[in-house]
Amino acid sequence: MSENNFTHRFPQYLSRPIQVLWFETDELILCVFTLTLALLYGKIMWLVFLITQYFYTRTKRSQSRGFLRHVLYMFGFIQMKNYPDYFQREFHE
Repeated sequence: MSENNFTHRFPQYLSRPIQVLWFETDELILCVFTLTLALLYGKIMWLVFLITQYFYTRTKRSQSRGFLRHVLYMFGFIQMKNYPDYFQREFHE
């Protein structure tokens, strides 16, 4: 008998971001990181955890897609392939 190769559901929208509960991946990473710090360091970090989650989620919803990646690129934490440096104002293709 032939085996059915269509065992996984295909997403309805290809551009739909991956979500765990109500968090997208970048929110989940920030949540887990600040939650870990809160569990390790106590009361002050719990406040930092709540404030960070609130303001990041609020800012993200008011910005366009790819907000976190572009902020990390702007601060120099990541490099984007085939892009000029962030502070380079003049370049020739």
